[in-house]
Amino acid sequence: MSLLNVGARALMANQLALQTAGNNIANVNTAGYSRQTVAFQTSVGQNMGNGYIGNGADVATVMRNFSELLNRQATAAKAAGAADAARSQSLNQLQEVFSGGSNGLGAAINGMMNAFADVSSAPTDSSARQVVLTRMNELAARFRSASGQLDEMDYSTRQQMSNDVNVVNSLSEQVAALNGQISRAMATGHTPNDLLDQRDQLVRDINKYVQTSQVDAGDGSISLFVGGSQPLVLGLDSAKLSMQESTQYPGSGKMSLYFQQQGGQPVELTPAMTGGGEIAGLLQFQNNDLAEGRNLLGRMAIAIGDTLNTQNQLGLTLSGKPGGALFNIPMTTTGSTTGAQWAQPDTPTVTVKDSSQLKASDYKIVFGVDAPKGQVVRLSDGKATPFNDLADLRDNVIVDGLQFDLKNEGQAGQSVLFSPMAKAAHDIQSVVHSGNDLAAANPVSAKINSLGDAALRMSSLTVEKGFSGALPAGTTLSFSPGANGSVTYTINPAPTGVAATGTYVSGQAIALAPGLKVTLSGTPAIDGTNSDSVSFAPNTFYSSDTGNASSFLSLRDAVIFDGATTLSDGFSTTMAQIGTRTQSAAYAAKLSETIAKNLEGDRTAVSGVNLDEEAAKLLQFQQAYQASAKMLQVAQGIFDSVIQAVGR
Repeated sequence: MSLLNVGARALMANQLALQTAGNNIANVNTAGYSRQTVAFQTSVGQNMGNGYIGNGADVATVMRNFSELLNRQATAAKAAGAADAARSQSLNQLQEVFSGGSNGLGAAINGMMNAFADVSSAPTDSSARQVVLTRMNELAARFRSASGQLDEMDYSTRQQMSNDVNVVNSLSEQVAALNGQISRAMATGHTPNDLLDQRDQLVRDINKYVQTSQVDAGDGSISLFVGGSQPLVLGLDSAKLSMQESTQYPGSGKMSLYFQQQGGQPVELTPAMTGGGEIAGLLQFQNNDLAEGRNLLGRMAIAIGDTLNTQNQLGLTLSGKPGGALFNIPMTTTGSTTGAQWAQPDTPTVTVKDSSQLKASDYKIVFGVDAPKGQVVRLSDGKATPFNDLADLRDNVIVDGLQFDLKNEGQAGQSVLFSPMAKAAHDIQSVVHSGNDLAAANPVSAKINSLGDAALRMSSLTVEKGFSGALPAGTTLSFSPGANGSVTYTINPAPTGVAATGTYVSGQAIALAPGLKVTLSGTPAIDGTNSDSVSFAPNTFYSSDTGNASSFLSLRDAVIFDGATTLSDGFSTTMAQIGTRTQSAAYAAKLSETIAKNLEGDRTAVSGVNLDEEAAKLLQFQQAYQASAKMLQVAQGIFDSVIQAVGR
């Protein structure tokens, strides 16, 4: 009977081994499946008096080939890779908004500025003036279109984050349910390999969306934490995540991830706390990259619109009236805060005072323990500008061309968020509908009074931002001999804000007043006490004058961005900023993908199924099974022989 028992045990053990190998082969393509191996153990031998005789082998358990360390490393790398990939993909879409080509903003800007050349050549040509208005309408439309694309990206990003949060909530509920099943199964003394595989795969799926940390309990269940310490799954219970606008700055559009336990209050998780996962990448894009894109676009709209408005207001229309604004742009915006003292109608505001100094950034006013003292913080680089109190902030502190007005004092710990450029491109409109209202003429005319043959020539009379609109009556520019054969000029009456005298250089501009320059060429004639002179008066030839149209053309090389960048370089600089950020994100995504792929390969090298290896095991266990069957056949023959012998 002992041989029969040994054979039966061997037959059953090898059958289970064959079944396990077959199960591995069947699940070779099952996500999260860990290769299983039968663990054999020798049955305790029987003392026959002359020694212990073996009783064969039994199956101790079915082991799961699994490395906890590699699994956690691969899961963390997957979370980081998902965040980088989501951000990179979104930035590629953002880059398309700032692309070049004939349909881009850069082409629209150049087209509008070039249209002023025709007006400069033919100031009374109504078609040339209408072309300028058409180009302005096209520019405003492209600004609005670009802003609309950013709004659509913002909406899509929010929807994607909300969908991801719903998926995480569903997966966390499944993990909690599996915790209960695994705990009950572990109580039997054996490991439920398939349930553990399912749970680990769910955890990996969760980390695709939000990074978690894991703590194992003694009963086989696990706890998952998000944001460092918030329990998403705790035993049989699961919490909820939600995506909402930041409660600190209502109306700002900045989103945050919120954690809420059953029956508890929502806890806002900062972007730094979310770690990795697709939600973290999308949050970084929505709150930082997309915000910068809006600021870059809005700054461009404000700077270009304000510069053109100012230039048109300096000139005269075909009817001789001062020009008006060409674009309607928001120069004052409100801030976002929860401070009760800043509720309507005392909402804090920020006003653009110098559009050429604007930085593409949001700003935050923060009050410390020494309130009402505080700081204006530029969020793009963290630069802080201190102020003493409300009056000091309003009257003395101009940050990057912006003036802040809080209306009421702040208290310790309070803050106000400002996005002065975020909506500018969305609301820009061209407000001039008649070519006659285009102010192509200068408000001042110049006349050269020559002693003889005109050796002195007028090159240009340029009106720029800062000109008051008129010169004192009888203003004259005269010349006299200077030292070493030079020529000295004198402005009479003496102007305020510029030098009344100086050395004349042919082709070099002479400032007649703040914002008004005249450029002459040639050498003025001087005869004793008399000399060539230039007299200035209000322009009465506004229908044929093109001085201000020429000033519009000169704006292409004027500094209107960051206090250092010209209009012609402004859009290319913006493209470079977005492109650099996109390339950096693409590199980070590629690096994260490589690391995640390598770690996943290390994990699957331990847990994955190798078909060649399993096929070899099938042959091995098949031969063992056949040998076990032969053992039973021999034992049966011996038993039959004994029965036959006894029966005689």
